[in-house]
Amino acid sequence: MSNGTEDLDNLIALMAKLPGLGPRSARRAVLHLIKKRALVLMPLAEAMHKVGSTVRECLNCGNVTTSDLCDICQSEKRANGQIAVVEDVADLWAMERAGVFKGRYHVLGGTLSALDAIGPDELRIPKLIDRIISENVTEVILALGATIDGQTTAHYIADQLPNVTVTSLAQGVPVGGELDYLDDGTISAALNARKAL
Repeated sequence: MSNGTEDLDNLIALMAKLPGLGPRSARRAVLHLIKKRALVLMPLAEAMHKVGSTVRECLNCGNVTTSDLCDICQSEKRANGQIAVVEDVADLWAMERAGVFKGRYHVLGGTLSALDAIGPDELRIPKLIDRIISENVTEVILALGATIDGQTTAHYIADQLPNVTVTSLAQGVPVGGELDYLDDGTISAALNARKAL
């Protein structure tokens, strides 16, 4: 672009960093935002500023929230002795969208990966073990993707856990599948048919 459009160029470059958007899609999105300045652009900018300054990680499970503890961790109804261990917040949201899990979650923040130098200390595994003891957990559901790293992480966690039932998602999760990309019915079937490890 020409001189005088540095701010637009910067916005397009930032938008292009979002998943699923490349430079062309980012330009189209920015043009749409400009055309709908009052209806979309300004409210979006305000909402992004608010989220950027208020949202943080739940101190207990790793979900995103605007307070120290997320709504799920604060809900006594969710304290049913079950914790579903997920890789990231997108997986937690996918399970919540399916509406079949009524316990609490634990977000690891990734999976074990020797190639990426992600070991147990880089994940929230010690916090999970603390929660199992302090929250009287009776079942840990390893709701990790059917990838090599996901399954390696699941087996590692299962070996580390104290005296608790450990299960994993069953049918419906394809090899290499990630929870965030599965439909609600598949997640529901996988949770309901979970199996002991």
